[in-house]
Amino acid sequence: MIDPANRHAYVPGLGLDKIMIYELDLEKGKLKQCDQPWVNTKPGSGPRHFTFHPSGRFAYLVNELDSTVVAYAYNERNGSLVKIQVESTLPSDFKGENYAADIHVSPSGKFLYASNRGHDSLAVFRVDEENGFIEAVGHAYTQGRWPRNFAIDPYGTFILVANQYSDNIVVFRVDDETGMPEPAGHSIKVPSPACIRIAPLE
Repeated sequence: MIDPANRHAYVPGLGLDKIMIYELDLEKGKLKQCDQPWVNTKPGSGPRHFTFHPSGRFAYLVNELDSTVVAYAYNERNGSLVKIQVESTLPSDFKGENYAADIHVSPSGKFLYASNRGHDSLAVFRVDEENGFIEAVGHAYTQGRWPRNFAIDPYGTFILVANQYSDNIVVFRVDDETGMPEPAGHSIKVPSPACIRIAPLE
């Protein structure tokens, strides 16, 4: 993941329990280690995906193995990250097996979403845009199994979820007030969808 200022690149290392941080040299097309070359995550947490808040002040990591979201304060000047919060992607009463997968912040910056493979849901969080903290709102069933990836449209109106084990992509409409995704009544069959991206049409 490249930061909003195009100055640094961040690589979650699932097996390393680290986020590697590199400085971008756009002229030479090269990477070099920063003064803070990595951020350690909780041992065994399994950092998987990383994203930035639209404000450029905060960043968020989803951990696959312990099903958590970690919020960081982000320093644009040197690329450093400071952990400020950790929240579970699961309901407190869930006891089954789960692997968190994808993570995105809404274009408005008001909501954060993370997908759960096992619980088969999108975890929904409200974002405090002043301090970057997140607060759990609820969970939306993904209408399929193993939501490996999802995408939010540029207006924050729809979320498309790729359910890998049920071979379907499901469309959800986002409630403007709560951020909760609600089934929009549209889905398509796709064999083992593992990644989904939204691209503008010319």
